[in-house]
Amino acid sequence: MLAPYLVGLVGLVLLPAAVTLALAFTEYDLVNPPSWAGLANVSELVTDPVFRVAVTNSLVFALVAVPLRVLLALGLALLLHRRSFGVRSARVAAMLPTAVPEIAYGLLWLWLFNPLYGPINQLLRVGGENGLTVLGRTPPQWLTDPTDARAAIILMSVFTMGETFVVLLAARRALPADVYEVAALEDATGWDVFRRVTLPLMAPVLALLVVRDLIASLHFSFVPAFVVTDGGPPPYATTYLSLFIYRTGFEYLRYGYAAAATLVMMLLTVAAVLVQWRLFRRYRAFYRL
Repeated sequence: MLAPYLVGLVGLVLLPAAVTLALAFTEYDLVNPPSWAGLANVSELVTDPVFRVAVTNSLVFALVAVPLRVLLALGLALLLHRRSFGVRSARVAAMLPTAVPEIAYGLLWLWLFNPLYGPINQLLRVGGENGLTVLGRTPPQWLTDPTDARAAIILMSVFTMGETFVVLLAARRALPADVYEVAALEDATGWDVFRRVTLPLMAPVLALLVVRDLIASLHFSFVPAFVVTDGGPPPYATTYLSLFIYRTGFEYLRYGYAAAATLVMMLLTVAAVLVQWRLFRRYRAFYRL
């Protein structure tokens, strides 16, 4: 029964990872045979300013986008877990952005972020004068200002929380009702119920989703940064590790160097997952889960 999964795991995960590890120590341009380079690629990465910017951008994106996406999904799951009028439509609306193909999703946001005619800035100008917002400020320049461009990529990622929402919705509906009945008999407030009942019971699912979203965030940033901002505005404001690796390998044909950057990205992901796992173990010990 496990054979198909194991074959896929070996062929699609372990084997490519092994090839990437081997290429990380070579110079390879896909034309000439790979030549051994030792730690030259790693040494170059340490001194590469673009790589350092890409690492910083990826870490900031993960630290901001992942909590926002999980918190939004959790809030919607708690809000929409009961059956009532309009709940089904709201659930579909929460899932819809995730079902849109990534390229189409990026092109849609490219239109939304248009600084002159985009709906977002048009709404921000409502109540303002001379093209300014109601607060008297210039609307965000989503495609030309480095800070606004980073915020745009994060904003795009927040709405793709459909899978996280579905899992949290199922987890909330699976919680035993008698626990909430006891809390109601004890006259517990809504905040106390959430803090002492809902959150501890859903903590294992939340921890798994945070780890999964952290891993996925390093890949999700590729299409928005490539389609919407093209890795800019200068200097490399939205160049993330995934985009850096793509351009190094497929535009500059430095596959060995790109493999070394991929190896660093994998190590960063493993380190982040281990840190989260230790924090979750302390959380479980505190609540005695």
